[in-house]
Amino acid sequence: MTLNSVINKNNFVQSLLKILPSQCVLHEAEDLAPYECDGLSVYRATPMAVVLPDNIEQIKTVLTLCHTENIPVVARGAGTGLSGGALPLDNGILLSLARFNQILDIDTENRTARVQPGVRNLAISEAASTHGLYYAPDPSSQIACSIGGNVAENSGGVHCLKYGLTVHNIIKLQIITMQGEELTLGGDTLDSPGYDLLALMTGSEGLLGIITEITVKLLPKPAAARVMMASFNDVATAGQAVSEVIASGIVPAGLELMDNAAIRAADDFVQAGYPRDAAAILLCEVDGNEHEVADELEQAKAVLKASGAVEISIAGDEQERLKFWAGRKAAFPAVGRLAPDYYCMDGTIPRHQIATVLTRIHELSDEYGLDVVNVFHAGDGNLHPLILYDANIDGELERTEELGGRILEVCVELGGSITGEHGVGMEKINQMCVQYNSNELTQFHAIKYAFDPDGLLNPGKAIPTLHRCAEFGAMHVHHGQLPHPHIERF
Repeated sequence: MTLNSVINKNNFVQSLLKILPSQCVLHEAEDLAPYECDGLSVYRATPMAVVLPDNIEQIKTVLTLCHTENIPVVARGAGTGLSGGALPLDNGILLSLARFNQILDIDTENRTARVQPGVRNLAISEAASTHGLYYAPDPSSQIACSIGGNVAENSGGVHCLKYGLTVHNIIKLQIITMQGEELTLGGDTLDSPGYDLLALMTGSEGLLGIITEITVKLLPKPAAARVMMASFNDVATAGQAVSEVIASGIVPAGLELMDNAAIRAADDFVQAGYPRDAAAILLCEVDGNEHEVADELEQAKAVLKASGAVEISIAGDEQERLKFWAGRKAAFPAVGRLAPDYYCMDGTIPRHQIATVLTRIHELSDEYGLDVVNVFHAGDGNLHPLILYDANIDGELERTEELGGRILEVCVELGGSITGEHGVGMEKINQMCVQYNSNELTQFHAIKYAFDPDGLLNPGKAIPTLHRCAEFGAMHVHHGQLPHPHIERF
């Protein structure tokens, strides 16, 4: 850092302290250290300052100052993201929404909750439970992750197969643009006229605006829920069984796949009662009224047996059901005990390709000499391969990143996507060049420009420049016809 940049930083911090209470501005090195990364800790940077506003007016004031001074802004929720989406910039500020943590209203008649972005995902269901309601999307980190981050990444969870992702479970957003303008997207009804800007904002990773309020849908708690665990002697057979269950007409509330390494790690971690010798297990949950559950449970059991399950057990009571799910939800921290480091990937494929992608991942694992633990939201084809490595070994992180990129490219090859619910952030920005062509990327940039013409909100994330794609070697030029030749590339 040059002397001038130090002076500029000090000047800017003083400007922040003039418009905000001192407790809302962190700028000392020891205070900034906890904000150097999100859940993807391999990428780190130290922001000039961290701002923790108490109210909307403070957010508008900060954004107006940053807009005037041309200072980048990165929004942050709970910091549980796994794609580097909340990675700060050393020449910008980090805008933390941790203090926006109030549930403003629960409307039992319309089954909605109005909440601030810093509210924990699970806290919504806890508050609604007294009314017999809950919030359906349940990412594994729901005990800690914030609803604002869920919207930014369009999070899912183990029950998203039946109840949808975040985008299917929100009806209204309040946002503030980089220019300090307040906007309302969506409405209090199930649909609103005009362009679907609500869906556009969901999954936008903080590139378009700062979310200050969210209205979510609530659902009645199902009268009954039962989960069965099916064991398989072969991972590919388990993958094929997923397609058979869905093809039978059953829509499980959750359908999760874990391979042997994940089974053992989770069982060691929470004593979930998993069959430790199984090559793979499927957790299949059905919910609804008592008769519906009993009928679908028998149907699913028959389909799984016909699909090659060697053992099927059904949770006898609610405690055992929660125990089965506890193992799956603890899979990520459990795998952390298997190696010094692991790298969590996130991609989607068509369900019928699950067996194929598992085979390809195994081949790539052998090629790179790195173990891969597989955990799937199998029902909607969302895979989470966990690559085990040791960052202390020279070159192993780079090899891990390359393997992760190859897995994502396999997803695209098989008709899927490079992301399911973790976002793009910094982690997958190169693979965006594989999934999208230059025309599509140019359109992404046009949308970004419409909301944030100066490119100050979370710059460098999610949407690669054509320059980056060309350097990555993934920009396709057909017969020498370069699209949009007026755009600078080098």
